[in-house]
Amino acid sequence: MLAVRTKSLFSSFMPPDSTYIMQNMADSAGLPDSIHILGPEKTGSLQEVPTSPDLGYTIPARDSRDSWLLFIFMIAVAMVISLVRYWRFKSIAKETSRIFEEKKASYHKILDDYNPYYKSLGAAGQERFIRRTISFMHSKHFQYVGIEAEEKMPVLISATAIQLTFGLKHYLLDYFKTIYVMKDNYRYGLSAVPFEGHVNDNGIYLSWNNFIREYSDYTDGENVGLHEMAHALTYVNFTVQDGMDYSFRYKFHKFSRIGRPIFARMQQGETNLLNKYGATSYDEFWAVCIESFFERPFPFREQMPHLYYALCRLLNQDPSTKDKILTGLDLSKA
Repeated sequence: MLAVRTKSLFSSFMPPDSTYIMQNMADSAGLPDSIHILGPEKTGSLQEVPTSPDLGYTIPARDSRDSWLLFIFMIAVAMVISLVRYWRFKSIAKETSRIFEEKKASYHKILDDYNPYYKSLGAAGQERFIRRTISFMHSKHFQYVGIEAEEKMPVLISATAIQLTFGLKHYLLDYFKTIYVMKDNYRYGLSAVPFEGHVNDNGIYLSWNNFIREYSDYTDGENVGLHEMAHALTYVNFTVQDGMDYSFRYKFHKFSRIGRPIFARMQQGETNLLNKYGATSYDEFWAVCIESFFERPFPFREQMPHLYYALCRLLNQDPSTKDKILTGLDLSKA
């Protein structure tokens, strides 16, 4: 379970109770951290961030006119970015409606056959789920490596992201433009051990055979798709902050008040229904929680109710119920 993180030194700092922390903090984003590697982890030493040198002279104060020009420039840039995103979302919405009318029957069949979460939804929830899946799929480029593309592949992979974010307002994981699909376990970079999946600055990586196999067994609390989308969700919200969901960021701290002590006890050897790989790092604890939250909601709720309901509040959904959504979202809208 290793996910490679290539992080710029200029990336913004994460709060202590989040999953991506800079090198000199507790959960290092510089360490590999994804899912189901087939051997021991291998990590190198982390480079120290150099401190600023003593320049030996005083930097003159900035002219107030320069400050105003900088402020105006930043406002203009923000407005341009907002307009670009607005038109992008309008384009995606238009294309989603067209594809929905054309493909809803075939997509329903694919999701009904392979995704137990979708299968358990009511009619309104299923329609909303398909629309969001199409929007997500239309916003990404799927690159297939050593495997022939099939219609169901982008649908089911996109559906995994939608399953995780079904109760959130922002669900496109905007930062990630490319999803790489490999046939089976693969090697990445200098690592000597095979991966099932990982997330880094370049995209989301998944091995298809593992993805489809782990959805076929939806009771064991192991799901590479959900695991990597969990990493992608926190990467978007805490590392790059592109397409973040402010409600999710705020509630993650509340989740951590309950999750951190459990994670600490797991590191000391305590066992529970969560995969023991969750003790590797808090990042992995988060992703492992997501796997059991969706695949084993009833035993999770019974055995660890405080952690389960913290996840419900964080994701605004309860997988043990039919409609899933808790508050604030109209099922008739995407």
